[in-house]
Amino acid sequence: MTARARPWIWGAALGAALLLSIAVATTIGPAPLSIPDVVGSVLAHLGIGQSPLDALHDGIVWQLRLPRVLTAAAVGAGLALVGGVMQALTRNQLADPYLLGLSSGASLGAVCVLLLGLTLFGLPLLPPVAAFGGAILALLATLGLASSLGRITPTRTVLAGVAVSSLAAAITSFVIFWAASGDSYRDVLNWLLGSLAGARWPQVAIALGAVIVIGVPLAFSGRALDAFAFGDTTAASLGFSVSRVRWGLLVASALLTGALVSVSGSIGFVGLVLPHAVRLVVGPGNRALLPLSALVGGVFLIWADTLARTVFDPRELPVGIVTALLGAPVFALLLARRRSEA
Repeated sequence: MTARARPWIWGAALGAALLLSIAVATTIGPAPLSIPDVVGSVLAHLGIGQSPLDALHDGIVWQLRLPRVLTAAAVGAGLALVGGVMQALTRNQLADPYLLGLSSGASLGAVCVLLLGLTLFGLPLLPPVAAFGGAILALLATLGLASSLGRITPTRTVLAGVAVSSLAAAITSFVIFWAASGDSYRDVLNWLLGSLAGARWPQVAIALGAVIVIGVPLAFSGRALDAFAFGDTTAASLGFSVSRVRWGLLVASALLTGALVSVSGSIGFVGLVLPHAVRLVVGPGNRALLPLSALVGGVFLIWADTLARTVFDPRELPVGIVTALLGAPVFALLLARRRSEA
C-alpha cells in the first residue's frame, strides 16, 4: 500500500462508516426498528416504493430520528473540519472552532433571545438567528481587535479571540444571573452545553447546507495550509497572497462555525481532539487531514448524540457533556503519546 493511496482507502472506509452509522443510529431508540425499515421509509419519502412502517413509526424515522442523526453528522463534520483548519492556520495545537470567540458570541445571542426576548424591527428573533448573529459579531470584534494591533498574525488573532470570548462569556453570565428563572435555566443550559434534541429538517438544511457551501471548499484548502505551515514568507514565495488567504480562511471558518452553533449550541472537543487523532494516522499533510477529519467528526458526533439520548433513557443528556467526557481523556492520551514520541 503506497503512501499516496492510503488516504483514499481511509476516506472510502470512513465514508462507508458514516453511511452505516446514519442507518444504524436511526434504528436505535425506544421504538424498535431495523435497517430495512429505515431504508424503506426513506426511499418512500423520496418517491421510491412504499414505506414498510405504519404512520407512527414512519413519523419517528422521518420526522424525529433521521433529521437528528443527519444534523449530528453535519455538525460533527463541520466542527472537526474547522478545527483542523484553525490548528493549521494559527499553528496552534490547542486551536479549535471556537478560538475566535464564536462560541461565546453565539451563546450570548441565543441567551439574550431566550431570556430577554430581543426583537429585530419589532419582530421576535429565533435563537438560531440570534446565535449566528452573535457569532458573526464576535468574529468582527476579534478581527477588528487583531488588526488594530497591527498586521494580523496567528498570535494576535488568538489573543484577540481570547479577549472577545472572555468578554462575551462574562456578559452571558450576567444575563443569566439577572434574568434566568424557573424552566428557563434548562433551555439556557441545553444551549450552552450543546444539544441536538430539537433538530428537525430546517436544522438539517442549515447545517448540511453550510457544510456543503462553506465546508467543502475549506476541505480542499489543504495545499494553502501546508504552505502556511512553513511560515508566511514561504507561503508568499509559493504564490499565495498571505493576507487574503488568511482572511478568507478565517471568515469562512467563522461563518461555518456560526451556522453550526446556531443549530446545536456549543459542542466542545470535537474540533480540538479529532484532527489530532487523524493526524496520528495519516500524518500532518492537510490535503488528506481535512476531509478525513470531517468524516471522523460526522461519525463521532452521531454516536456521541446516540449515547446522549439513550444511555439514561427516558432522560437525555446534552451532547456537549458526552463529547467532553469522551474527548478530555482522549486528548490527554494524545498529548501523552506525543510527549513519548518526542
